[in-house]
Amino acid sequence: MTLRRLFYAYLLVLHGVAAVLAWHLARGSVWGLLALEAGLVVSAGVGAWLVDRLLRAHALVRESAQLLEESDYTTRFLPTGQIEIDRLIEIYNRMADALRAERVRVREQHHFLQSLLDVSPSGAVILDHDARVDFVNPAAARLLGPDVRPGLPAHTEGSVLHDVIDAVASVPSALVTLPGGRRAKASRGTFMDRGFSRTFLLIEEMTEELRQAEKAAYEKLIRMLSHEVNNSVAASNSLLGSCLVLAEQLPGEARTDLEGALHVVMNRTSQLGAFMKAFADVVRLPEPRLAPCDLHDLLTHLRRLMAAEADRRRIAIVMELAPVPSVDLDRTLMEQALVNILKNAIEAVDHDGKVVIRTGVSGAQPFLQVEDTGPGLAPEVRAHLFTPFFSTKESGQGIGLTLVQEILTRHGLAFTLDGPDGGPTRFTIWFGPR
Repeated sequence: MTLRRLFYAYLLVLHGVAAVLAWHLARGSVWGLLALEAGLVVSAGVGAWLVDRLLRAHALVRESAQLLEESDYTTRFLPTGQIEIDRLIEIYNRMADALRAERVRVREQHHFLQSLLDVSPSGAVILDHDARVDFVNPAAARLLGPDVRPGLPAHTEGSVLHDVIDAVASVPSALVTLPGGRRAKASRGTFMDRGFSRTFLLIEEMTEELRQAEKAAYEKLIRMLSHEVNNSVAASNSLLGSCLVLAEQLPGEARTDLEGALHVVMNRTSQLGAFMKAFADVVRLPEPRLAPCDLHDLLTHLRRLMAAEADRRRIAIVMELAPVPSVDLDRTLMEQALVNILKNAIEAVDHDGKVVIRTGVSGAQPFLQVEDTGPGLAPEVRAHLFTPFFSTKESGQGIGLTLVQEILTRHGLAFTLDGPDGGPTRFTIWFGPR
C-alpha cells in the first residue's frame, strides 16, 4: 500500500469513528447532528487537501529518482507555487543541467580522445584489470601485427606485445625491436578507471630517426677513417715502391727475401684500402635513377650470378615467380642490394639447404621475398638488425644490411626481415606504399 493510500485510510477511519461518536452524542438534536456531520465532512476535505499537498513532494522525489535511474537529464519540473516543493524542483533542475553538461563534456572528450588515437602515429595499447588487451589503436595494430587484438592475453609467450611489456617492466620507457627490424620507443603508464589502476603502453616508431642519426654518425666516422687510411696507404705504398727499386741493388737471395716481404706488405695495404672502400661505398651511394624494370629478368640474372656459390654449398636456389607488373627501379643499385640479401641467405643456410626467391601480389601490391632454411633469427640478433657495424660473422664488416637498408630507403620501398628463432627467415620487399 502506498503512503498516499495509508493517509487516506487513516483520515477515513478517523472521521468514521468521529461520526459514530457524534451520532451518539447528538442524536437527540437533529440540527446538532447535522452541524457535527457537516463539520466532519469539511474536516475530511481539508485533511485530504493537506495530505495531497504534503505528498506532492514525495511524488516529486519518486519521479526524480526514476529519471536519474534512467539517466534522463532532459526532463524538467515546473514550479507548483509551494515554496518547499519549488525549492526541491529548483535543486533538481540545476542538478540535472549539471549532470547533462558533464555527460556531454565527457562524451566530447571521449570522442576527441578516440579520434586522436585513431589518427596518432604512436601506437596505444590499453590493458584491462585481468592483463588482457582492451584497446589497440590502428598504429599499434600496424606496429605489433595482427596477433595483438582486444580480448587476447597480453602476456602470451613469444608475442611481440609480451616482449614489449617485458622491456618496460622495470623502467618507464625502453627501446624495443619490432618485427621487420623496426625500432620503437615503448613507454608504460597507469591511469585510474572507476577506482582501479589500469596499465597502458605507448609505442612510438623511431626507425627512421635512429637510421638518420646512425647514418650521420657512421658517415662522419667512415669519412674520417677513409681519409686517414687512404693517406697512410698512399704514403706507405710510395715508400714501399721506392724500397723495391733499392732492393735491386742487393745480392740475389737477400733481394728475393726483401722483395717478397715488400710485396706482402703492399698486398696487405691494398686489402686495407679495399676494406675502407667497402665502407666508403655505403656513404657514396648515388641517388637512384628510376626506370621500368622487369623484376623476373633481374632475379633470373641474380640466380645465375649466385649459382656457383650455392652449388658449392649444396644449396638449391628455388624460383617461385608469380606474375607481377613492371616496377620502377635503379637496376644497378637494386642488383647490389639483392646480391647482399641472397649472399646473407646462402651464408645463413651454410650448406645442404634451400633458398626460395618468391614474387607475387598481395592486396594489389607487388612484393619480392627471399626465404632461407637457415637457423632463423636469434633474439639477440633480432634486436640489432640493420645496426651499422654489427655482424655475427667472424670476418663480417656489418655493412651489408646497412647498404641494403640505404638502397631500399632511397627507393622509397618498405621492407621487413623477420622469422622465428629456428627459421625460416624471410626478407620481403614491397613495391609501393604500405
